[in-house]
Amino acid sequence: MAYTLQDLFDYHPVNGVPGAAAGLFAIIAAIHIWQTIHYNAPKWMYILVGTAVAESVGYIVRNVLIYHTSLGLFVFMNLCLLLPPNALALFNYKTIGEPKFITWFFFGSDIFSFLIQATGGSMQATESTRNAGKYIALFGLAIQLIFFACFLAITIYVHRSAAYVVSAGPKDMTDKGAKIKLMRVIIATTILLYVRSIYRVAEFADGYGGKIYSAEWAFYVFDCLAILFSFVIYILWFVGHHFPSKAVDGGYCDVF
Repeated sequence: MAYTLQDLFDYHPVNGVPGAAAGLFAIIAAIHIWQTIHYNAPKWMYILVGTAVAESVGYIVRNVLIYHTSLGLFVFMNLCLLLPPNALALFNYKTIGEPKFITWFFFGSDIFSFLIQATGGSMQATESTRNAGKYIALFGLAIQLIFFACFLAITIYVHRSAAYVVSAGPKDMTDKGAKIKLMRVIIATTILLYVRSIYRVAEFADGYGGKIYSAEWAFYVFDCLAILFSFVIYILWFVGHHFPSKAVDGGYCDVF
């Protein structure tokens, strides 16, 4: 069965913007590679690189679809753009690090949400499973929103706790200043991911062909730019300086 852009998107995607987004995310990936190598940061910092690459690939495929419609490519594009932000959430979870239950608890919730969203997102491509896919994806996004809120509460607690300290990086005057910077990075990017997830919930709830789904500008503002600004924050306030871990009053924290 041949598919048209109207069948897949319910609108004609704007030309040029996906290519520009793909280029920006590719540049971001390159910058993160340089920062990770230059500052001898831990290997799990490459989570940011992989996420930026996935975003870039997703927008490349979106651009290709304008000229060559394909159901398989459409599903692949949806997965590339729907799922990578889960990896950014995982990155933020990892920066809190200790106690270990924080990393594993939120990592488990992230994987669970990831799998549910992947299932629902792939089902959105065909009309026969679109309605079921909508509710499955909504369930996954709702779980993600709940755990984002829980993680923000834990982050604020860590921010206020004197038991957790951060090693100053090359541009930090004091350990206290480094901690404030790090917490602001985590909180700001988590809020951006939260905004992006709220948009995705509204989009899926509105349904295929709804006003939100059909408003391409909303996708670029609340999804593309939210993720892009998160990466800009990670670049400008690079957190790799604060690793590896060190002991603090008998306890450990991967970044503290």
